Amino acid sequence: MSSKKRPARIEPFRHRVETDPKFFDKSWKKLHDAIREIYNHNASGLSFEELYRTAYNMVLYKHGPKLYENLIETMTGHLQEMRRSIEAAQGGLFLEELQRKWDDHNKALQMIRDVLMYMDRTYIPTHKKTAVFDLGLELWRDNIVRSSNIRVRLLNTLLDLIHSERMGEVINRSLMRSTTKMLMDLGSSVYQDDFERPFLKVSASFYSGESQQFIESCACGEYLKKAQKRLDEEAERVAQYLDAKTDEKITAVVVKEALTNHMQRLFLMEDSGLVNMLVEDKYEDLTMMYNLFQRVPDGHSTIKSVMTSHVKESGRSLVTDPERLKDPVDFVQRLLNEKDKYDNIISISFGNDKSFQNALTSSFEYFINLNNRSPEFISLYVDDKLRKGMKDANEEDVETVLDKVMMLFRYLQEKDLFEKYYKQHLAKRLLSGRAASDDSERSMLVKLKTECGYQFTSKLEGMFTDLKTSQDTTQGFYGASSSDAGDAPLISVQILTTGSWPTQPCSTCNLPPEILSVSEKFRAYYLGTHNGRRLTWQTNMGTADIKVTFGNGSKHELNVSTYQMCVLMLFNSADCLTYNEIEQATAIPPVDLKRCLQSLALVKGKNVLRKEPMSRDISPNDNFYVNDKFTSKLFKVKIGTVAVQKESEPEKMETRHRVEEDRKPQIEAAIVRIMKARRVLDHNSIVTEVTKQLQPRFLPNPVVIKKRIESLIEREFLERDKTDRKMYRYLA
Repeated sequence: MSSKKRPARIEPFRHRVETDPKFFDKSWKKLHDAIREIYNHNASGLSFEELYRTAYNMVLYKHGPKLYENLIETMTGHLQEMRRSIEAAQGGLFLEELQRKWDDHNKALQMIRDVLMYMDRTYIPTHKKTAVFDLGLELWRDNIVRSSNIRVRLLNTLLDLIHSERMGEVINRSLMRSTTKMLMDLGSSVYQDDFERPFLKVSASFYSGESQQFIESCACGEYLKKAQKRLDEEAERVAQYLDAKTDEKITAVVVKEALTNHMQRLFLMEDSGLVNMLVEDKYEDLTMMYNLFQRVPDGHSTIKSVMTSHVKESGRSLVTDPERLKDPVDFVQRLLNEKDKYDNIISISFGNDKSFQNALTSSFEYFINLNNRSPEFISLYVDDKLRKGMKDANEEDVETVLDKVMMLFRYLQEKDLFEKYYKQHLAKRLLSGRAASDDSERSMLVKLKTECGYQFTSKLEGMFTDLKTSQDTTQGFYGASSSDAGDAPLISVQILTTGSWPTQPCSTCNLPPEILSVSEKFRAYYLGTHNGRRLTWQTNMGTADIKVTFGNGSKHELNVSTYQMCVLMLFNSADCLTYNEIEQATAIPPVDLKRCLQSLALVKGKNVLRKEPMSRDISPNDNFYVNDKFTSKLFKVKIGTVAVQKESEPEKMETRHRVEEDRKPQIEAAIVRIMKARRVLDHNSIVTEVTKQLQPRFLPNPVVIKKRIESLIEREFLERDKTDRKMYRYLA
């Protein structure tokens, strides 16, 4: 018969029951003496194993509370002695003595904690007491750091040392670091309450006074350098001997006292503030200002605001200055220079900040559109560059100029007005053969198409197509009539599609018989090869090369306009002609004829005719002769037409009127598109939607939009709601 095996059972350890009534006193004396030796640096002869066992038994036999109380009392006593020693230290020795005693206390604490480890693990957590080491820190805090004679002295010593360092003196940073670390070891609240808070308050007072002193005596750039230096110093101070969390707080103090409180005054300083920095391109100062005021609430927005106001004001004075408006090319070049200037500032000093770029864009949009001739001037600038200004430049330079012009073009509200002028100027370049480069011309077209779409450039591209077709047609004409050409003048005809070119109704002048004969032959050839077409000669747009032999025997080839040719050919059969006779013979419009005669008779070096009486103005009875004394170093002499670069006032009004007329169908088309999609819409919403749709080409006037709505209602595209007069319905 087998018996069941009993499970193992762990018996509690049976301790010997304490019987000695003086057990605690004897044990405590041993520990008390050991603690004294530890504080007196005589710990080498102690048996820590025996001391540990003694403390272990005291806790085990329920003497934990008394042991804990006696420990507090004993450590307090030793700290009182230390305090007296620290208080007695004079001058610079004060912190050294404090640090020495702190090190002693720390070492003693570590040994005491090892001896009382069992109490730390059992009695203290159970009874919710402070651990031995932490208890030692609290006692140090209360008996030393916050004692009445040390607390204020410690704070003042630390603050005095920092002040000395701010004033350029060298201090013992190592001692400062160990002292502030002591405060941090005692707890973040000790560091903050006993040092950091007063430190920040004193710092605010220091920087308030110093910044006031600096701002009274320094220029803006110099002041900013001093502020930056102080910020760097404080950052280094924190890194060397303060708590890392103090960095943000002391930086905020310096920023508030040195920057925020003086922001407006710094920006608006006469002769050195923000505006002066912008005008003088002080990139280094601007970079420093941008970086410093990044720390200030509304710092960047205030810089932006001052910059925007300055750019708008300087731009306004530029575009409204009558002297500047006399030279369109110089006017646009100044705009480009201004744009380059601020682009560089934003790139170099403002870190390509997008918000600054947007502010600059809105500023340029504002003042460029203050001058209603900006579209014309920008087109004239492009004309100048593509006609002559860029002859010596390489393709990259041309592209750079065109890209810059496109930036200004984007700012225009009336892009359709620019298109009108650009078409006129392009036509003159192409027809006179003055375009510097076909590649550059086409590059500009590509840029305009990218910016505004195919509709914007379709007619401009048609102009290039017409020129190519014209070359082929002229070659075909001479190929077909080569046998009977004889001594007839050679003509090169440009056939321009109506609608693609900015041609205007032209009074036909009387061509010389030789030219009339060959032009009629060309008309017959062209109409014979193209059914249903009509040719109208635009004599105001042509040029001619004619050979002249003067009375002094000199021979030259003159490059002249068609009108000038008609005038000069009259002198083959007459020695003297009056203005009235020339007008009757040629039928050239009087305005054009006067400019034509001025260019032939009054321009020095080009005066192939002679006028009597000699005066600037042309009168009906003036006499004109061939200038037999004409000389020129050149065999080929180009005679331009006296003309103003800009439009006359009537021409300007006519261009504006044509643009306004062209806008009407565009506005109506936009209204119909919107109403077709929405069916019913109120007046204000239509105006908003139309403006949004047409903004890429021009900014429609709300009054004009209202008139176009009325026109559409009359033609029964729309109707008014019977109850709400501001509501419109689309009629399918």
